[in-house]
Amino acid sequence: MKEFIIGKNDAGQRLDRWLAKTLPLLPAPLAQKYIRLKRVKRNGKGSQRDVRLAEGDVLQLYINDEFFEAPREDNAFLAVFKPRLDIVYEDENLMLLDKRPGQLCHADEHEKVNTLITHIQAYLYQKKEWNPRDEHAFAPALCNRIDRNTGGIVMAAKNAETLRILNEKIRAREIDKYYLAVIHGRITPPQGKLEGFLYKDEEKAQVKVYARPVPGGKSAATLYKTLKTAGGLSLVECRLLTGRTHQIRAQFAAVGHPLLGDGKYGRQRDDKRYGRSFQALYSYKLTFTFPTDAGILSYLKGRTFQVPQVDFVQEYFPDGSSGKKK
Repeated sequence: MKEFIIGKNDAGQRLDRWLAKTLPLLPAPLAQKYIRLKRVKRNGKGSQRDVRLAEGDVLQLYINDEFFEAPREDNAFLAVFKPRLDIVYEDENLMLLDKRPGQLCHADEHEKVNTLITHIQAYLYQKKEWNPRDEHAFAPALCNRIDRNTGGIVMAAKNAETLRILNEKIRAREIDKYYLAVIHGRITPPQGKLEGFLYKDEEKAQVKVYARPVPGGKSAATLYKTLKTAGGLSLVECRLLTGRTHQIRAQFAAVGHPLLGDGKYGRQRDDKRYGRSFQALYSYKLTFTFPTDAGILSYLKGRTFQVPQVDFVQEYFPDGSSGKKK
């Protein structure tokens, strides 16, 4: 229990608004619940949430200690009352989440709470599968990231051993990742490999593609296959052989077929006629190939997981369209 005495500057505020300011990690629905349950007492008695506080009022808060901490990236999950997750697969070791376009994987300077990792940690905390007070160092973590405006499968580790194994498998390229993308025009040949060297301009947060090695450049390779064409667009499936920043987006733009809606590498004038303002790109499927030992994750060997649907496929290539399958 913690006790507060209302001073002159806080007098006149509603109880619930004072509580939100004093405990920013406490979700509003939970604060309302605690007021109803009289875990927030004013002058020794329960109170209504809309009561106006007076100077000298004594507030007694019977609320868990963690909600009194200052907001930080590592405790932002406490502010999530109802986690919103699209779970593709879950077991005792890992989760596969379908991240929606627009959501950040991790916090940035503008968004601290509404991120994928924060909702995962809130979900596991509320399920009592994880409690940071019981851990010395580990917190549920993402094994891969996807750009904010790209959707698709993100892997999350529930324990340190899973995180170690998946990081090793990603480095060893023992997890095949497949993307769906919509590109402008018809690429020739309809199936093949895009190769080159990507150099990242840190100031512009943009990469350039070169045919030959350049200082600071990294090799990049993407297998692609055209699935459908219609209305000046093509639906392609891509498999990453390397995992470079903006790899798919930059490579298709470099060969004259930028992704639909890609404001960084694409053709904004052409995108307007289709009404799309962010890249049509989705990490829709992955396979755990695991040709080498995977320890506690060996049961995943050979398994493939796929998201239920990708919105832009039906939007631009509806069933029964005149698009040609390749």
